[in-house]
Amino acid sequence: MFSLTCPQKGLPVTGRHLLTDVSLPALVVHQNALEHNLHWMQALANRHGALLAPHGKTTMAPGLFRRQIAAGAWGITLATAVQSAVAAQEGIERILMANQLIGRANMQIVADMLQQHQVDFYCLVDSVENVRQLGEFFARQQLKLQVLLELGVANGRCGCRSDEQISALLAAVEAEPALELCGVEGYEGVINGERPQVDNFIERLVTVALQLKNAGVFKWAQPLITASGSAWYDRVAQAFSQQQARDAFLTVMRPGCYLVHDHGIYQQAQQNLLARQPELEEALLPAMEVFACVQSVPEPGRVIVALGKRDIAHDDMPVPLRVWHGHATQPVTLDERWRTVKLMDQHLFLAGPAEHALQPGDIIAFGASHPCLTFDKWRYFCVVDETLAVTEVLETCF
Repeated sequence: MFSLTCPQKGLPVTGRHLLTDVSLPALVVHQNALEHNLHWMQALANRHGALLAPHGKTTMAPGLFRRQIAAGAWGITLATAVQSAVAAQEGIERILMANQLIGRANMQIVADMLQQHQVDFYCLVDSVENVRQLGEFFARQQLKLQVLLELGVANGRCGCRSDEQISALLAAVEAEPALELCGVEGYEGVINGERPQVDNFIERLVTVALQLKNAGVFKWAQPLITASGSAWYDRVAQAFSQQQARDAFLTVMRPGCYLVHDHGIYQQAQQNLLARQPELEEALLPAMEVFACVQSVPEPGRVIVALGKRDIAHDDMPVPLRVWHGHATQPVTLDERWRTVKLMDQHLFLAGPAEHALQPGDIIAFGASHPCLTFDKWRYFCVVDETLAVTEVLETCF
């Protein structure tokens, strides 16, 4: 018997087999698909002359951060002060916090990080009051804080909406000696529209950044301009690859979900991307699945699986993909007649044909939508090879 690594969701040491030696349910990442995605996105950024700072909040797995850096990533993007501190502690030397730094406790976390680690850190600003608070706090700490002006969209999330807001923010940053304005940031993923609306926002982002650079407001000769989630990265890459932008800025893309992809919203986003750019063949592959056991077959057409909301994202219902019957080593694909109809804390309700071969103990692989909301349910996950042997057990740090 192997000893459990984690009492909540136990995983074996490497070299064990997923179908026989791992306590299920388990979060699984397929090594071949992971490596494909890792290098595919880095190559896309390279072709467009952009730097890649993948969003680490998707997995919060330092072992995967290090893979991304080794493959050529410029840095890692995070969403909070705590996430940023974790990344710094794990040796990440360049961190872009694509969010405002709000609250004295969070400012202290970042100040401690800057004092304790050799880290090149950036955060966003979009209000005069936040700029004042940051300037006052970091001046007392005798630290410099690098900030990016965030450009937003109407009815969106954070970010300056108007030229007047931008002008007021620039004046506020200039009045705070502890702050250094190092570039401009935007996030097109909050736009509830089609390609023209996204393209218009990215064009405005580049235009505003060029205007500010020509006005001499940045501390660097080549400041940052950064955008891109996991749905419209092709449009961001193309806009950033225009000669004017490439000459003026360090262009930084920040997709995160690409690394493991999914069977839901990002799979659909990729289909839309391939319709826009069919030449981007051999695109991203789903690398993340959750494996679980059939628990009960209580009535015709109903199967209960030992998998629930505590184990897998439920923005959309988990997708049943393949089943291993009994001691079989080869899976059977589950067709469209099988679907998840209900999810409870620890139970999944699977509907299918009245006559079927599923039995308690069978193992089913499920796909999920939105990988961020699956990874945050696990302290450890398995990386497996094509035979489903566990090659690594990696930790998450949520």
